[in-house]
Amino acid sequence: MDIVSRYWSAVVHSLNPYVPGEQPKLDKLVKLNTNENPYGPSPKVLDALRAEIGDTLRLYPDPASDCLREAIATVHGVKPDQVFVGNGSDEVLAHAFLALLKHDKPILFPDITYSFYPVYSKLYDVAYREVPLTESFEIRMDDYFTENGGIIFPNPNAPTARLLALFEIERLLKANTDSVVIIDEAYIDFGGESAVGLVDRYPQLLVVHTLSKSYSLAGLRVGYAIGQRELIEGLVRVKDSFNSYPLDRFAQAGAVAAMQDRDYFSQTRKRVIETRTNLTRELEALGFDVLPSAANFVFARHPEHDGAELTSKLRERSIVVRHFKRPQRIAQFLRITVGTDSQCAALINALKEILA
Repeated sequence: MDIVSRYWSAVVHSLNPYVPGEQPKLDKLVKLNTNENPYGPSPKVLDALRAEIGDTLRLYPDPASDCLREAIATVHGVKPDQVFVGNGSDEVLAHAFLALLKHDKPILFPDITYSFYPVYSKLYDVAYREVPLTESFEIRMDDYFTENGGIIFPNPNAPTARLLALFEIERLLKANTDSVVIIDEAYIDFGGESAVGLVDRYPQLLVVHTLSKSYSLAGLRVGYAIGQRELIEGLVRVKDSFNSYPLDRFAQAGAVAAMQDRDYFSQTRKRVIETRTNLTRELEALGFDVLPSAANFVFARHPEHDGAELTSKLRERSIVVRHFKRPQRIAQFLRITVGTDSQCAALINALKEILA
């Protein structure tokens, strides 16, 4: 044991932390690896942030984020006391693992999914079981009709981008009434129907969103959950035992402005979807197998070229995409963020060179 790690708590030695997407420092970079929105935030967000600069920064922010919760509630047609906000959806999910998923029975989530789920499970000593996706990388709902301490999965799933129909989620909720079901909807705005409309009918349902993707606010770190009051109260109890002020004044002001500017949200969302359609068509023309995507990224592999090698050759051309070495089932796939039209054109041109 080295001189540093000998002071660690026992739990630290057992952790395998989440590895975030690389933030490379390359000249003239085409960055398509972390699913950031290619378009900047609403101009109204920037105005709100500038307006927040002043003497009030000496004061703590609103610990309950009342204005933000009201703005979120208005957008989704729920009540403010059904909304919980946190420092990015990752923090919201972390609190949910501790508040709602730590039980005697193992929780269930897909074997290929957001890799923070097993990290949180080990951090909070939550027993879990990974449920294999189908051969076509889909979540099969019937596989979750079994005893569990909770269920969590993204919809659309990440990194596969495949969408589960809303009726399938409701079928699960009708069958799974004794434990919490968390639907992680980080990418739902790019092609799916949110499960928020089911919240009032199913007290075990928690739906988690982020402003990082469809609202272009990855740099502000704002996420939220919507559920019935009992679930929200559980999250609040954990939050106030951890950090009563998770969102600063800038984050709250910017997030409110983003939620209220529906026109800008709709415009940029539409542009991303249109570019995704074009990108998929161009990749398929080059021989790639592209999974159906309802997210702001595509998941693709070429049957004749190694995924790691393609990633490396793209990087030589200052184009960065995400490659997962594990699990082995997806080792040949590239996860490609939908960028601007010009960024995607640069990607396609580079792939044409490489494949030739």
